[in-house]
Amino acid sequence: YFPVGGGESAHIAFDPENPRLIYATTINGTLTEYDHQNKRVRPIKPYPEYVFGQQSKDLKYRTNWNAPVASSPHDHSILYYGTQILLRSADRGVTWTEISPDLTKNDVTKQGLNGGPLTPENVGAEFYGTIFYIVESPHEEGVIWVGTDDGLLQLTRNGGRSWQDVTPEDLGGAQVNAIEVSPHDPGTVYIAVSGYKMNDFQPHIYRLSDYGDDWDKIDDDLPDDNFVRVVREDPDRADLLYAGTEAGMFVSFDAGDNWQSLDMNLPPVPITDLKIRQDNLVAATQGRGYWILDDLSVVRQSTEDLADKVVHLFTPKPTELMRSGGRSGANEGKNPPSGAVLSYYIADEVDGPLTIEIRDSDGNLVRDYSSEERDFERCIIGNMDQRIPFEVEYPALDEGINQWSWDFRFNGLHCIEDVKLFAGFGGTTVIPGTYQVTVAVDGAESSADLVILPDPRVDATEADYEFLSERRSDVTLMLNDLLINLAIARKARSQVEDLLAEYPDDAELAELGESAIQRLTDWENKVTQTQYGTYEDEDSMPQMLDVHIRHVLDVIDRAGAPVSEGSLERLSDLGFEWDDRRQELRAIANSDLAAVNDWAEDNDVQHVTQPVE
Repeated sequence: YFPVGGGESAHIAFDPENPRLIYATTINGTLTEYDHQNKRVRPIKPYPEYVFGQQSKDLKYRTNWNAPVASSPHDHSILYYGTQILLRSADRGVTWTEISPDLTKNDVTKQGLNGGPLTPENVGAEFYGTIFYIVESPHEEGVIWVGTDDGLLQLTRNGGRSWQDVTPEDLGGAQVNAIEVSPHDPGTVYIAVSGYKMNDFQPHIYRLSDYGDDWDKIDDDLPDDNFVRVVREDPDRADLLYAGTEAGMFVSFDAGDNWQSLDMNLPPVPITDLKIRQDNLVAATQGRGYWILDDLSVVRQSTEDLADKVVHLFTPKPTELMRSGGRSGANEGKNPPSGAVLSYYIADEVDGPLTIEIRDSDGNLVRDYSSEERDFERCIIGNMDQRIPFEVEYPALDEGINQWSWDFRFNGLHCIEDVKLFAGFGGTTVIPGTYQVTVAVDGAESSADLVILPDPRVDATEADYEFLSERRSDVTLMLNDLLINLAIARKARSQVEDLLAEYPDDAELAELGESAIQRLTDWENKVTQTQYGTYEDEDSMPQMLDVHIRHVLDVIDRAGAPVSEGSLERLSDLGFEWDDRRQELRAIANSDLAAVNDWAEDNDVQHVTQPVE
């Protein structure tokens, strides 16, 4: 963040595609251009009169304390600036042209001295009869709507050559606080009207159609004494409105005929403006704060029949494959949940468990979750660095709308309780693509596609991502092969030890069993470090093959596409080493363990487990 304008108000304008030049107003109608590249501030007020101590009737231009400035959505080099007259500039404020008459009621009785009776106060905050809001239609160039602080709504459809008063009949003298041109209909606008300056704290929202020929008041469901500051329509769903009031947020699904609270954890603060950006709802508050409702998918997709369903998965918004944290400073603020956020609805009185499955475009299982604890998840978490507190979390089974965040990872590696890999047993990261998510509970299920987009900051081709995915898969298969065979080798050794304990006087078994146990122990010591006590031992003992494979997997996974030549070389070397260890284990199985099993066959006892092919 960086400041522009100064003071304690009011509006800014800029080119959203190139926000180098930012135009901002502040008290007394001051207007500046801030060049972010050069860090230069240039005053560009059309007629820079000194305002303090002056009566507004003596000034060329009356400006509101929150003087409006706006840029044209059709040509961002064009600026509009509001006084009692609308002015236009096409050269960054060097020259200005009046494109309207006085658009206010021009009540001269309210343009004299203010304050008193002993000491007048004329600092500009008291000025009345001014333009308060400007918006040019995003649909049609030259269609400009202007709202004033003394209760007028004005419209030009030809760039200011002629104007039409389209004020609703019962507006009175209340301030037109904000104007929203419908993203879906160029002739429809919504206006938020505030009458608090006249001790009217009731909510007022108007819906105008046919460029103001018809209007309706649409605030019946809003609570009393909670005036409205701004209303916006969702660009993706027609008739979905958001209203920011003096004490919270409200939503309407039917163009304002009915309203309901959308506060959730938002404190009861005045909302001064709303903006929908990247499928998020951003609220600016009177306390100079920003609040963001991440991912409007749930709001946009909510329908009346939702309550009739056992479970419903809302279609997730496309999500970029990005990671935050580390030394970049990306975690210094409060961020939304990392990964792809999955929102789902559950009816009341479900038994569970609830499951979430994520599959790739070929139907292969990528990740699955359950609302119930599973042993392998406890193992994966339990083998993490215990210096970092970590709790296993599970998808919620609560009535209503729940959220779960998928961290873009596959299911974890084959987990062994007392093996320490340092980089952990968690799965690797997926690549961009389309995945299918299914939420199921009590025999009912709901599915939706999830699109994972590439990180726009990463210069990688589709082929790079496919190659990365193949290499991650290769290393994962290799490491899982090692871990599974390690678990089987340990089980075989334990079974041999049990046989020796059960038949302590059998000399033949003793010789065969002790040889098998020793060879299996020697083999284990080559593939994993068995002397670890805690994670503090990481730097005091040599690492074995399992840690080295896990390390290169972690490097490839964190680096992303494209895969480095050094990682491929290291992967190849480790592959040869694992082939050698695997052949050694096969040799032990074919000799020592086979001999023990021959003895078991002769003595009619259970065979010892053999490593997998």
